[in-house]
Amino acid sequence: MIAIALVSALGLRPAFGQVGTHAGPAVPIGKGEAYAMVRTGADGAVTSIGVVMTAAALDGLPTRAPGERSDVPYLLPMPASGPKTVVDHVVVNWEPAGHAPSKVYDVPHFDFHFYVVDRGEVEKVVFASPDASGAPDQQPPAELMAAGYILPPGTAKSKMGAHAVNPAGGEFQQQPFNAAFIYGYYNKRLTFIEPMVSLAYLKSKPSVSLPVSRPAKYSWPGAYPSSYRVAFDEAHQVYEIALEDLR
Repeated sequence: MIAIALVSALGLRPAFGQVGTHAGPAVPIGKGEAYAMVRTGADGAVTSIGVVMTAAALDGLPTRAPGERSDVPYLLPMPASGPKTVVDHVVVNWEPAGHAPSKVYDVPHFDFHFYVVDRGEVEKVVFASPDASGAPDQQPPAELMAAGYILPPGTAKSKMGAHAVNPAGGEFQQQPFNAAFIYGYYNKRLTFIEPMVSLAYLKSKPSVSLPVSRPAKYSWPGAYPSSYRVAFDEAHQVYEIALEDLR
């Protein structure tokens, strides 16, 4: 498998200080590639669930003409080996011009959708309009919403979900959008968890771990992140966007 060979060649395990590494198949993005990654500790427990992107993936990215679908999706299957996680599959959505709301997320960025339902369930996600996310029949119970998050109108997207946001985030306070964490729902149940990272921020080669506000309960059993990491490994020329501190 290409991705596993690449992991061995790059020596990612010592670079990120992890014991076990399980990689999914590589998918071309830009002039590089990306793949899903699950890391485990010495006891075999999952320590992170992430996406690894080569530096070249940020070059030669496609654009979108007016009237076309705004994003370019890349499906990343999960590793065939290693322990199972709450994540069924990952879709990386490249947004060449960003998306709504304006002056918040309307800059080039990647949406990293970690789906906790299978692809068949995602296909059943249908909304009459983006504003459907504000309807009462889409509002999750309070215990399924992370502290500070809201599910406003205008965030529903068919074959994806309704996006809950944290209006206290810096991007809503007239600060530049670097990275944000989103929860996605459909019919009041969790469908995905989503770090979003701007292209400009990735190009700055960050290495940060950011806290994740967690709900009291989840729609599905399993270990969910308490933080997420956006990191660039200079020695191996790869980025990793990872869900961490799983519990």
